[in-house]
Amino acid sequence: MITAYRSNCKSVEIGDLSQPASFPEDVVWIDMLEPSREEELYVEKVLGIEVPTRDDLKDIEPSARLYIENDAVFMTASLVWKADTDAPTLTDVAFILAGNRLVTIRYAQPKSFALFIAALHRLPENWRGGAALLAKLLETIVDRTAEILETSVSRIDILSTHVFGRANKVRKPSNYLEQKLRDIAGHHRMISKLRDSLGSLSRLLTFFYTVPAIQQDHEAKELCHTVSRDIQSLSEHASFVAGNITFLLDASLGLINIEQNSIIKIFSIASVVFLPPTLVASIYGMNFQVMPELAWAGGYPYSLALMVISAVIPFFFFRWKGWL
Repeated sequence: MITAYRSNCKSVEIGDLSQPASFPEDVVWIDMLEPSREEELYVEKVLGIEVPTRDDLKDIEPSARLYIENDAVFMTASLVWKADTDAPTLTDVAFILAGNRLVTIRYAQPKSFALFIAALHRLPENWRGGAALLAKLLETIVDRTAEILETSVSRIDILSTHVFGRANKVRKPSNYLEQKLRDIAGHHRMISKLRDSLGSLSRLLTFFYTVPAIQQDHEAKELCHTVSRDIQSLSEHASFVAGNITFLLDASLGLINIEQNSIIKIFSIASVVFLPPTLVASIYGMNFQVMPELAWAGGYPYSLALMVISAVIPFFFFRWKGWL
């Protein structure tokens, strides 16, 4: 689907590709969402550029993601998609500056694009050129990334409380911490995707900053510089959060290990506690004719009492030593 946005922020959907390939003169942004091959050829004919295909966007080489060809600037960045779900992922989006027009090619619908389109009508008229629009779009993308990071930090803080704040009256399942490991893995995945996206955006901003179109626009140039600083701050914060997640993972594994050791400790102490009674029972279970207690009327209760005493003494001894 091709949606063209005019300088007055009005949108025009290009559906009939059988018409001569052309756009209105005041079109400043061409947004291509999951374009077909026919739509790619249509835009190529209008702008005189070669539109990157879906496979081209997946190329990880910097030279294939950031380059200038036929006076058109081609840039590709990885954006976080499905951030509100349990399976966040990255989607590659191409940004092309062809003259005074911005072309975006995407095969997903990151929320940042919807936010930018909704606020498009509030942009001043001097911000409605291709380079200025791209600068504003990148600002919206970084703001959305910061929002995702802030949400993740809040959820990680709650998860940390659940992991360490277990000293309450509510009994937790035996596999409680094992379940939290899945949550930690989910947060680690999200932060990892955010860091990859921020790194991609940082490289794009560095390249975009040197483009003549942005050098000639002082306000857009200053905005790019501000967005670049924001990306650096977010990257540092994301690295700090990643360290906290690593600590949370190590702490959870340590607590699980402590719980398992406590269980083994209980069994070990129980076996030691019941060892003396077993010894007493073994002695009086021997088949010897000369055993004084066998002919004694109180021999049986005596042996039972001896077993209890031999079990109680080690138990209180362990309590006194602090082993229980």
